[in-house]
This record gives sequence, structure tokens and C-alpha cells, in this order.
Amino acid sequence: MNTLGNKLKVTIFGQSHAAAIGCVIDGLPAGFAPDMDRAAAFMARRAPGQNAWSTPRKESDTPEILSGLVEGRTCGAPVAMVIRNSDQRSRDYSGLKRTPRPSHADYTAVMKYGDDYDVRGGGQFSGRLTAPLCFAGALALQLLEQRGITVAAHISRIAGVTDAPPDFATAGREELEALLRKPFPVFSDEAGMQMRMAIEAARMDCDSVGGVIRCFAVGLPAGIGEPMFGGVENRLAAALFGIPAVRGVSFGAGFAAAGMRGSEHNDPFVMDGDRVSARTNHAGGVLGGITSGLPLVVNVAIKPTASIPRRQDTVDLQTKENTSLVIHGRHDPCIVPRAVPVVEAVTALTALDMMPE
Repeated sequence: MNTLGNKLKVTIFGQSHAAAIGCVIDGLPAGFAPDMDRAAAFMARRAPGQNAWSTPRKESDTPEILSGLVEGRTCGAPVAMVIRNSDQRSRDYSGLKRTPRPSHADYTAVMKYGDDYDVRGGGQFSGRLTAPLCFAGALALQLLEQRGITVAAHISRIAGVTDAPPDFATAGREELEALLRKPFPVFSDEAGMQMRMAIEAARMDCDSVGGVIRCFAVGLPAGIGEPMFGGVENRLAAALFGIPAVRGVSFGAGFAAAGMRGSEHNDPFVMDGDRVSARTNHAGGVLGGITSGLPLVVNVAIKPTASIPRRQDTVDLQTKENTSLVIHGRHDPCIVPRAVPVVEAVTALTALDMMPE
């Protein structure tokens, strides 16, 4: 339930307001020397409290390695890591078992776990648990890089404002790597400015906004994936839906393909030197669940932050009466920017797990 992968297994543990969260990574090759400074920089992109569009909750997100590394190199044993929680305000969540927050897992968790559910900060359902997921993904990204594979994502859309993406068929490493150096990862800085204005407008209105993240994986060889339930799309979609707040996953042209004719959607094959390529990439680099060698393109829809400082309708689970509540605490007016590295991490972990030996 909390484990991702087959050959490369990542198990996430902890709760938002527990003493710590963490992960166990099993299946990393022995002799790999991860760059921990790069891993920390990657995790910092997800960390809260850094800008106006994220929660002011402060967490250092410093990974503490418990096992699996000897003199900075993997030794074949599972890598176990913890992140100590340090800025919890558990009092902000008292009473939510009785009056569940709209669009949170409070109600369904109470139905499943009863009074034993840890409601503080969303417990095991919190986006806080994406921090160790990003640590694991940071290592996967470095291993993929050694194989000439680059994974990077951009904010495709927020509140109706759309970024200008590269051509799906020709997206290259250089332009994707440039995204990783941006605090707000968009190709069009003008679009990024408008997105930030929309986020601020929602925050000032005691509301929130959602959006779409588009992730590219460039350099994947053709032939990865298994029909019919072990395809790249199947595996990646299942993994991405493990990220809190994900509402939809599509590939390439996505749902727009339903409005195209075959002559528009088909990607004509062409020779690129001695390599088979295609003029377009509406398929998103996957055909029949198997990679085609073109860039993998996955689109991930993120819902607006459910925690908003407005009075909302709910029910009292004890009295069985309608009531209302105001959510207190510190929350993002838009989850999308901080979710970008999480999408990259999950994409990298899934891709690495599916790579041939």
C-alpha cells in the first residue's frame, strides 16, 4: 500500500505530525555514490515556507541516512532515511474527526480506521510524505542521468493561464535542464508571472487554485514496457495517483486526442539519420504501452488546495447534523509549484524501475 516499484522498491512511512517521516529504498545498485548536495537541492524545490505561493510552515527537510551507505556509496543493503518533523501545530486539527474537512480524506479515513486515524495535518494522507518520495526520486534522477536520460517538468497551466511548451517530438535536454534552475518552472516567464498573480488573487480571496504539470523524460530507449497491464502508461499513472491532490493523468495530447481526426493525431514515422523517429508526438512517446524512443510526455492535473480559510459546509459525525467549519493552519494557495519535483520524482522512480538490467 505504501510501496512503489517492482525491482526498485520505495516504501514511504510516517505521518505529517509524527516525530519523523521517511523511506526505505531497496534495489539500488551497489557502488552508487549519490550526490547528497544535489539531492538536497532537489528536495528544497518541494520544501514549504520559501515563497508567497507556499505554506509558511518551516521544515528543513534534512535527510538523515540510517543505513545502506558506506563511505558515501551504496553497499547493496536497503537505504533507509528519515526526516525529523519540527514545526507541527497539532492543535490546528483538533475536532476534525468529528467535522471532516471538505475534499480531504478525513471522512473516508474515519470510515476505514475509526478513532485510531491520525488526523493531525492529514496524517498519512498528507502531502508532507512527498518529501521522502522526493529524496528517493533525487537518487533515481541521478542514476537515470548516468544512462543519458533527463526528467524535468513544467507548470503547464494554472487558473486558465497556459505555458508555452516545447515541441513534444523534439524536446531536448538543454531546454528541460533550464527548467530545473527556475524557482517557478515555466518556459514562458510572462505566463509564469500571470500564474503567480492568479495564485495571489486566490490567496487574497481566501481561496485556492489548481493546475496541470507536464513532465518530460528524454532519452528513454524504445521498447520499455509490457502489454497489456504492465505498460508504461499503466505503471506511471498508478504511481502518479499516489501523489496527494492528483486528479487526472494523461499522455501526449491527452484528452484533446478525443477531438482529433486520425490524420491529425497520428504521428508519421520518419528516419532521423539511422534512427526511427516521428514528425509529431501526440502519443507522448508511448505506443501500445511501450516506449517509442520519442520523449515521454505525461500531463498531471492537480486539484486546488482543499484547505481554504473560508467557512464551508460539513457534517457533525456525532450528532449527524449539518454544520460548518473554518479551516485554520498554514496552507498553500496553490499546490502546483511544489508538486512539480514530486511528479519528476515519481516519473524517475517508475522509469528507472522499468529499465532493463
